[in-house]
Amino acid sequence: MNIGEIARRAGVSRSTVSYALSGKRAVSEATRRRIEKVIAEARYRPNASARALAEGRTRTLGLVVPPAGRNLTFMQLGFVASVVEAAGRHGLDVLLSPSGDEHDRSFERMVSSRRVDGVVLMEVRLEDPRAHRLRRSGLPFVTIGHTADSQADCWVDVDYEALTSRCVHHLADLGHRAVALLNRPQELLAAGYGPARRALDGFTAAATERGLSATAVCCPDEATAGEERVEDLLRLNPAVSAVVTLNEAALPGVDRALRGRRLAVPDDFSITGVVARQWAEDFHPPLTSADVPVATMATQAVELLVERISSPDAPPRQVLLQPSISLRASTGPAPVRP
Repeated sequence: MNIGEIARRAGVSRSTVSYALSGKRAVSEATRRRIEKVIAEARYRPNASARALAEGRTRTLGLVVPPAGRNLTFMQLGFVASVVEAAGRHGLDVLLSPSGDEHDRSFERMVSSRRVDGVVLMEVRLEDPRAHRLRRSGLPFVTIGHTADSQADCWVDVDYEALTSRCVHHLADLGHRAVALLNRPQELLAAGYGPARRALDGFTAAATERGLSATAVCCPDEATAGEERVEDLLRLNPAVSAVVTLNEAALPGVDRALRGRRLAVPDDFSITGVVARQWAEDFHPPLTSADVPVATMATQAVELLVERISSPDAPPRQVLLQPSISLRASTGPAPVRP
């Protein structure tokens, strides 16, 4: 059964059937009912691709992700899964496009060929050429994270600067005088990756305000690197009694390094940070943290993008989230050391 056969059975033209299905033009009530009766009897379902073509829409969103060769963190995978789920609730498919290194060709093809109705951009830098490219293209887009000049864009983000600052103040209130920041990889910080840069700013400002001895180190997104960084940190600065992190992938290594030195958490050493809730709850002991609401952020990004596609001239909206710090078992009073 196709649209031509429906037109023949209803005794109307193909265009009349198309108008009745799309609502683009008025069709008499009698004609519409006759077409609907034929459709019901034939159990016809309009072809999704044909309908999208007629509407000038692809019914597909683009999701720009890090290159496939890079190990995605749990938080990144959570964003991908949540965006796909949220898009599905709107009857939309998701096209994944890796970006970075030689993979930028994939991103350019997606934008220039208009394969999608809009784009969700992840892993945003303060100065991000992909955001500039999307602005020039006129393709609706929303970012998870935001650039330094993003007032004209739609975005959803977590206030990493304020939340990292709160973590430092929490440790200072517990009496810790020497603290460290375990940040994301050096190449991301150097590239202006928003969370890494803003977390460093928040950490530095809060430590200065509270008069703390502060050390900031970058760490690759892997457990082995986390173990090595903490071992080096404690060897070079044994006074450090607490660490703030947004590198969830490094946390198992942090735990191994502390166990290797026979430092118990939180009696001898405290850990806190800004990470996904599952990592915080699965850590042993459960991690005191500002839990990044991954599913909420992804859902809001899709909602903003759907709005943007429907009303491209509407003022852009931005959502900056400041989740409260969940006090769990990984932070405690500063230890008394000889």
